[in-house]
Amino acid sequence: MRSSDPMNPAAWDPAINERDLAVFESVTSTNLSEETLAALASPQRVLPDQQSVMAVHWHPEFVPMPVITQRVHNMFPGMTENLIIPTQHNEILEYGNFSGVEVDCYSHGFNQKVQLLLHFQTSRLEHAHTLRAMLRHTQTYRASQLFDFMHAITAPLEDRIEQAARETGADLDLVEFVRHHVTKVRRMVEDRHAGLSPDALKNKLLRNYFDALRPFYDGELIDRIQTYLSAVKAIVKTHFSLRYFYRTSEVIEEARALGGGIIIPHPEQFWPILLADYDVDGYEVWNPQSQRYTDFLIAAVGRANACAGPSTRRKLVFMGDDTHMGEKVKTITSQNVEKANREIGYQPAWDDLEISKRLILSGMSREIVIREYRERLLG
Repeated sequence: MRSSDPMNPAAWDPAINERDLAVFESVTSTNLSEETLAALASPQRVLPDQQSVMAVHWHPEFVPMPVITQRVHNMFPGMTENLIIPTQHNEILEYGNFSGVEVDCYSHGFNQKVQLLLHFQTSRLEHAHTLRAMLRHTQTYRASQLFDFMHAITAPLEDRIEQAARETGADLDLVEFVRHHVTKVRRMVEDRHAGLSPDALKNKLLRNYFDALRPFYDGELIDRIQTYLSAVKAIVKTHFSLRYFYRTSEVIEEARALGGGIIIPHPEQFWPILLADYDVDGYEVWNPQSQRYTDFLIAAVGRANACAGPSTRRKLVFMGDDTHMGEKVKTITSQNVEKANREIGYQPAWDDLEISKRLILSGMSREIVIREYRERLLG
């Protein structure tokens, strides 16, 4: 039932009630019903003619790996070769003979947070104690941003809140309404912190929580709240210190010591990395959210290879579907539709005639990259 006057402070009960707890549970629970698991194993899109499948940038989140494996095989029934490696944020996960992770790190030279995709033959990780400790530290620090986000709203940090309100046109009633609910969320997080999955302790918790309130409040109000929250989050991020992340060079050094492969995802989010000359295996030139610069990035990789010495391993071209499996279990009203429609191994740009023409000139194809990168990981 919808609230008749959600902006009336007299109706705002500071006590956490059953509805608050139910909404919080719905956006933090990792329990999946048998019906949901069966649906996850059965993709709507099936590509029976695709024989080569590469997926080296995707996030299982809390979906069980056997269900994901079944989904991939159901989507690509004609698959004869593959390289499928999960890249959970700051957590190593295994799929078959390979393991992977997407790592947040800090590039000191251009003072920016970047991400790296690390891939390994699983057997090489038996003694990866240092890398695992680095990832635990990074995961803990990254989770602290959620608490900074909530603190900015609930304290409140007036300068940041006023800036976000100006940028989005949020009035005082909306700002106070958000503060009321985020105060409850913060208390529920603090009370249940030990039992929450790492995936729940991210900035998206607030977005998901307010989306889950849509049955109770007007959709336009929730949309305005989401716009305001996005502005607050962006401001909080600018104040989030990067010096507690490991340096990019430190992460690369540790990965190479374990025989790992390294890819730079969506480099257009941090352009200077193309000039940093890091020891990496290649660059992601296409991603569902990063399609504008595909031709440019293919050409950039080609130029780098043309200038490299004869003993230098060439840089490879990769495409990342960047699938987030957790998005598929949300209700339709809470889903990011574009994200929910992504699929592990579905990268249509490989088959685009214009793009494939450029790839051929660079000596690249999906099949070539699968085989060459696998050899590096096994070698």
